[in-house]
Amino acid sequence: MKKVEIQLQNHIEIDDIHGFFIRKVTKFGNSAKVDCPKEYLGRTVYLVIV
Repeated sequence: MKKVEIQLQNHIEIDDIHGFFIRKVTKFGNSAKVDCPKEYLGRTVYLVIV
């Protein structure tokens, strides 16, 4: 499995986004999934749609 590198930052600016979701990382579910390291299971994330 490919290792996803995390870039540690405390501020980000993104222009021309369509929207974003605030969700909790889960192992299973009925919605679309994105690549995320399993050490972040249970944490809250922002998914930005560009």
